[in-house]
Amino acid sequence: MTSISFQLFSARNAPDFAGLLSLLSETGYEQVEGYPEHYSDPSATQKALLAAGLSMPSGHFPLDMLEDTPERAIEIAKTLGISRIYCPYLEETDRPTTEDGWKDLAQRLSVIADKMIAAGFVFGWHNHDFEYVKVSSGAVPMAILLDTAPNMTWEADVAWIVRGGENPLEWIERYGDRLSAIHVKDIAPAGECADEDGWADVGHGTMDWPTLITALKKTPAALFVVEHDNPSDIARFAKRALTSVQEYLG
Repeated sequence: MTSISFQLFSARNAPDFAGLLSLLSETGYEQVEGYPEHYSDPSATQKALLAAGLSMPSGHFPLDMLEDTPERAIEIAKTLGISRIYCPYLEETDRPTTEDGWKDLAQRLSVIADKMIAAGFVFGWHNHDFEYVKVSSGAVPMAILLDTAPNMTWEADVAWIVRGGENPLEWIERYGDRLSAIHVKDIAPAGECADEDGWADVGHGTMDWPTLITALKKTPAALFVVEHDNPSDIARFAKRALTSVQEYLG
């Protein structure tokens, strides 16, 4: 069964967490995706989620926690009811620059995947655009990660694939069987939405989401997470995104 979630990073500037959760619930969301901001007191976060009638089936966890204190990540995930754990990002200074460097990272992620799978979780990588910048050998880092760590799934951020200069349909065709979740966001037409870093509300930008959703329905991905990296109006984005994705999913 396909479900729609809201990546809470989209509303990281909201001053009132409980109020935000109420807004999302009233808008029609039943699920949200967490990130480290919500993990310092997972019991309090879970209490707030329950009060709003929301669940958190997936969450982003930093590489250092997953690698250095995996038991802490597991404890947080169990407290929050998270079943899908994703490693979402690398600071620029931490990104490999060679094919061997990316293979080494993939092997480290594979070790993490074994631990998370053994604990009962789905584990995967969440891409941005930098994974699509070819290294000197001509290899694409995202392909290296998926090929070298076959036990790891993929939460595809499709708009970042586009910003990385690649055709997402080709990546869905090639690695669709590795998908466990999708980030759904949109790119504004050139020169528009400068105050929102060039992003648009889902369904109001340049991404061909109807075609993409048709392709994604053929994959194992069952969780579609809406996101906007810098919305000027959270309520507007939340409503428009949910309406659009519901329409695309049918």
